[in-house]
Amino acid sequence: MSKIVVVYHSGYGHTRRVAETVAAAAGAELLAIDADGNLPEAGWELLAAAPAIVFGTPTYMGGPSWQFKKFADASSKAWFGRLWQDKLFAAFTCSASPIGDKGATIGYLQTLASQHGGLWVSLGLLPSNTKAATRLDVNSLGGSVGLMVQCPSDASADEIPQGDLDTARRFGERVAAVAARFRQG
Repeated sequence: MSKIVVVYHSGYGHTRRVAETVAAAAGAELLAIDADGNLPEAGWELLAAAPAIVFGTPTYMGGPSWQFKKFADASSKAWFGRLWQDKLFAAFTCSASPIGDKGATIGYLQTLASQHGGLWVSLGLLPSNTKAATRLDVNSLGGSVGLMVQCPSDASADEIPQGDLDTARRFGERVAAVAARFRQG
């Protein structure tokens, strides 16, 4: 049986840690885009067989990393053949700033999925936006279209706020639950 695939690029390890968290919660397979923007040999076939694809990329300069963009541009062969038509899609991004234009990256990823004829799975969580809220709370950054994670530029991947990792786990669980319902028809 084909699995959900989390296809991601990570420049410094932060996005990889988020990808691992989402994948573990979703029962998904990880597919890393390498430092040159390429997939492993069987990567395209894995994506073609997946019922759901989760995109992950850091936000650099208000958009996805160039490595992710190279992958996205190369997906035009799948686009032309409509190989990803009616698949479920979701996405996440990580940047050093609390806002950091992550919304622009998520919008780009949603557009990419839509160009492929995909169906979008949102974050599906209320924001933690009270005076008592902290970075330990789920969805403290207030995302809705996709998962947004923040980790300071001088922090290691092991220092991603627990609230963001908890949000990533809940996001992975949501993608898996929606995919299961979608398969049941």
